[in-house]
Amino acid sequence: MSGSVFSCAMCGHCCEGEGGIVLSRNDTARLAAHLGMTPHAFLEKYSMKQGAKRHLVSNGEGACVFFKAGAGCTVHSARPDVCRAWPFFRGNLMDPSSLEMAREDCKGIRRDVSHEEFRRCGVAYLLEHGLASEAPDAGNALNLDFPEADNGAGTR
Repeated sequence: MSGSVFSCAMCGHCCEGEGGIVLSRNDTARLAAHLGMTPHAFLEKYSMKQGAKRHLVSNGEGACVFFKAGAGCTVHSARPDVCRAWPFFRGNLMDPSSLEMAREDCKGIRRDVSHEEFRRCGVAYLLEHGLASEAPDAGNALNLDFPEADNGAGTR
């Protein structure tokens, strides 16, 4: 269903930025195992603390530490949930103007899709893939505490 509103163009634009990827405990464990490290060693090498949350560090060139130009995400199979969820973030699902800003930068978001259809498909995608999160250590981007996110089965 998400393919009807989003198809990744593999451009890497969503990998750009400094310290925006919040790491949950599950992300840390998955990435550490993928890299053959302990969670503690992974956090020491690849994260920084901002307030009460841990964030991935940048590569010194304004992108995620795991992004390599020409190669893309070097930990793609173990990437954080927030990366797995892109572009179906709370802001883009809740606010049509946020979706419009995302659409300007992301070639993979279908240009003619309505906000209503994007929201419906995005919520379904997050629920189907177990990406919706209310965990206190996770960022707010995957928190779906709005009425449309309740799929009628109490799953969130």
